[in-house]
Amino acid sequence: MMSLRVLVIALFLAAIALLGVVETVARRERSAVPTLGEMCGFVMSYRLGWLPVGRIGVFGFWWWLGWHFFAR
Repeated sequence: MMSLRVLVIALFLAAIALLGVVETVARRERSAVPTLGEMCGFVMSYRLGWLPVGRIGVFGFWWWLGWHFFAR
């Protein structure tokens, strides 16, 4: 029987592999798929008036990620 830990690790590895495939597809010539850098640039440049909502969202995401993985 597969333990939950092994399942979660397998899902994370699958997500990383999928991200690599999408990035490879995005880097082909004349691809309509944006690269990870282009997506991050778009999100980071999003503003609502004077408030940099994209940067706050990315900061909050990294904070949440760090809290859940490193705060043990």
